[in-house]
Amino acid sequence: MKFRRQRVEEVNVNLTPLIDVVFLLLIFFMVSTTFTRETHLEIDLPQAEGVSEQQEQKELLEILIAADGSYSVNGTPLVNTQPDTLKRALRELSAGDTKRPLTITADANTPHQSVVTAMDVAGQLGFIQLSITTQEPGAD
Repeated sequence: MKFRRQRVEEVNVNLTPLIDVVFLLLIFFMVSTTFTRETHLEIDLPQAEGVSEQQEQKELLEILIAADGSYSVNGTPLVNTQPDTLKRALRELSAGDTKRPLTITADANTPHQSVVTAMDVAGQLGFIQLSITTQEPGAD
């Protein structure tokens, strides 16, 4: 008896659809990725060791923000709440010295935008020692 030999079919894996899917995913992620440039302000809490109170008061710049969002720089109230006015006041009082410590003191009911504006202006001017004053819970 003569048996027929079965043909052995060659097993092939077609990689073309796989490569197409990989390229489509690559294009999708390249197009949907957003690149943002973020600016970061360093915030350092004030430290009391080794600095006398008179020396600290002399070199410190302080932005006070009232509950209504009005600004005051080193005790001098500003005429409006515009960022340019705040920038001019800080530039004038710092005399270009951006290494001086800058403290932002805001009322608890101050609009968040006012604090962010003050931080943004300080960052634009190049202040690197920025701190925000707070009080401990329960301390009145």
